[in-house]
Amino acid sequence: MTADTHPPDGAPRPPHRRDLIAASVGVALLVTASLVGWAIQRSDGSLQVNWPPLLGTWDPRFGPGTPAALTVAVLVIVYGPGLATRLPWPALLLTTWAAALAWTFSLALVDGWYTGVAKRLTTKHEYLTVVDRFADIGTTLRGFSDHIVIGPPGNWPAHVAGHPPGATLTFVWLDRIGLGGGAWAGTWCVVVGGSAVVAILITLRVLTDERLARRAAPFLALVPAAVWMGTSADGYFAGVAAWSLALLALAATRTVRLPAVAALAAGLLYGFTCYLSYGLTLMAVPGLGILFLARTARPLPLVLAGALVTPVAFTLAGFNWWEGYQELVVRYYQGAGGVRPYWYWIWGNLAATTLAVGLATVAGLGRVLTVLTRAPRAVRELRTAPPGESQESAALRLAVLVLVALLAILAADLSGMSKAETERIWLPFMLWLIPATALLPGRRRGWLAGQVLLTLLVNHLVFTGW
Repeated sequence: MTADTHPPDGAPRPPHRRDLIAASVGVALLVTASLVGWAIQRSDGSLQVNWPPLLGTWDPRFGPGTPAALTVAVLVIVYGPGLATRLPWPALLLTTWAAALAWTFSLALVDGWYTGVAKRLTTKHEYLTVVDRFADIGTTLRGFSDHIVIGPPGNWPAHVAGHPPGATLTFVWLDRIGLGGGAWAGTWCVVVGGSAVVAILITLRVLTDERLARRAAPFLALVPAAVWMGTSADGYFAGVAAWSLALLALAATRTVRLPAVAALAAGLLYGFTCYLSYGLTLMAVPGLGILFLARTARPLPLVLAGALVTPVAFTLAGFNWWEGYQELVVRYYQGAGGVRPYWYWIWGNLAATTLAVGLATVAGLGRVLTVLTRAPRAVRELRTAPPGESQESAALRLAVLVLVALLAILAADLSGMSKAETERIWLPFMLWLIPATALLPGRRRGWLAGQVLLTLLVNHLVFTGW
C-alpha cells in the first residue's frame, strides 16, 4: 500500500493529483452526457428526458428545507470526520442514520411537505393510486400479470407495472395498519432507505475494519443520492437490500451471536427484495462478493432456504415472477424504453450515476482501481489475511466490495432495461460505491463540501419528481 493511500488522520492534506484526475474524468463524463443528450433531445426527442442525463425539469427554487439542508451539511462537514473517529460504535451508527435522515428530509422539504413528501407517491404513475384494487389480495395477485402490458382494460400505472407486487403490497399493508396516504408512505421510504447507511457501516466493519467504516460514515450521511431517496420507493428498496447484505456479512464472518439466524434472515430479505424489483436479483452479485471476502460458503444453505420463502408464498398466491417479468419487457418497450437509444444510455446512465454518488466517490473509485492493480499481492492477502489484519488487507477488501457493486451496476446497464432514471433505479447498488471515499487521504472535508455543493445544486435547480 502506498503511503498516500492511507495517511494518518492528522492535519488535512490537499487532494492528490490522481484523485483530481479521477474526479475530472467524472466531470468530463457529465459534461459530455449533457451536451450530447441536449443535442439528441432537441433533434428528435428520443431521450425522453428534459434535463439529460437526469429525468427532471429546470426549476430553480428555494424552500423551507433549504436552511435545514445547509445546517445539516455544515454540521457534518465541520464535526462529522472528528465525531466519526471518536464516537462509540453504536453511537456512530445512530448518529450517521440520524444525519442521513435529516439530510434526506431537508432536501425533500425544499419543495415543502406536501409536494416534497406527501404527494410524491400519490401521482398517476405511483403505487398509492392502486391500493384500493388490492381489497382482495389473493384475487389481485392471480391477475396481476394480466394488467402489466398496455392495452387490456385496467393496466397498471408505470411503477406498479414495472415491479413485482411486493412493492405495491408494502403500501397496501401500511394502509391496512392505519398508515395510509402519501405522508406515511414517503416517511416509510425515507426512514427505511436511510437505514441502509447503518447496514453498510456494519458490513464494512466486519469485512474490512472499523477504521475504514468510520472514514466512510460522513460521506454516507451526506450522500448526493439523497435527492432521489426522498421520497422514492427505490430508497425503501435500497434499505431492504442493504440489510440483506449486512446480515449475510454477519453470518459469513460469524461476528453475530446467532449466525444461522442471520443467514436465514439475509435470505428472507433477499427473496423479498427480488419481489420489490425485478432488477434487484442482481444483488446476488455483491452477496457472492461477501462470501468470497469471508472465504466461506457455510451460510449459503440457510440463505437459499430463506430466499425461497417469498417466491413460494407469491407463487402459491397466484403470481408468477417470470411471467410478470416477461410482460414487463413488453410494457417497457411499449413506452419510453422502446424509444430511448441504447447507445446513449449505456454511458449516459453512468453519468447519471456520477451525479448520484458524487465526485468524491469517483475519486475514491480511482483509489479502488489502484488497490486492485496490485493483483498478485492482493490475491495472497485475500487468501491469508482475515478482516482487520492490516490496513492493506482492509483496503483491498473494501476495494473488492465496491467492485462487486460496480459489476452489478454494469450488468444492469448492459441489460438495456434501465435506459434513463438510473439515478433513482440504481439506488440499491450505488450506495455501496460510497465507501470508496474511505480510501481518500486526510480528513477530506474538501471532498465532503464538494459532495454537498453538487447535491444542493441538483436539488435546487432541477425538479426530479422524487
